[in-house]
Amino acid sequence: MSSPESPAHPRFAQALRELGLDDVEVRRFPDTTRTAAEAAAIGCDVSEIVKSLIFEADGAPVLVLMDGSSRVDVELVRAELGASVVKRANADLVRETTGYAIGGVPPFGHRTKTRVLADRGLLDHDVVWAAAGTPHTVFPLDPKSVIAHAGAAVVDVRDRTA
Repeated sequence: MSSPESPAHPRFAQALRELGLDDVEVRRFPDTTRTAAEAAAIGCDVSEIVKSLIFEADGAPVLVLMDGSSRVDVELVRAELGASVVKRANADLVRETTGYAIGGVPPFGHRTKTRVLADRGLLDHDVVWAAAGTPHTVFPLDPKSVIAHAGAAVVDVRDRTA
C-alpha cells in the first residue's frame, strides 16, 4: 500500500496519494530492480515490466515508456516528435527531469512536466510493473492507467529489428 510508510520514493508515494491510488501495492526487494530482467524476478514476464526511459529530443527531455522485453527505436521516436536529433539522456538530465535516478524512474510523479510517449505494446498486458522511484521498488497497475496517469500518447516506437 502507498502510505507515509510506503517503501516507494517519497515523491512517488505522494503522487500515488494525489492520484487517488492509495491502494496500489508498492513492493520492495532486497536486490535491485534496475533492469527489466532484474525486475522480472518479482514473478512476472520481462515484457510486463515498464521501462521509463528519458531521451533528449532537440535538447528537450522526453519520457518513453516501453515494455521490458523491447528496445526503443530512436528513429521512430525522432519521427514521432518531428525532432532533428534524439539521443538517450545522461544520468544528470534524468535526475534533473524526473527527480529519480536511472533504474528507479517511475512512469509518473516526476519533478517536471515532460512529454511522454508510451509504446502500444504495453497494452498487450492486463497488468504491468513499473519502478516506484527507487531501484528496489516496483508497483503493479493496468497499462491503460499507467498511460493515462503519465499523460502519454500511445505510439509505435518499438525496435522491430532486435
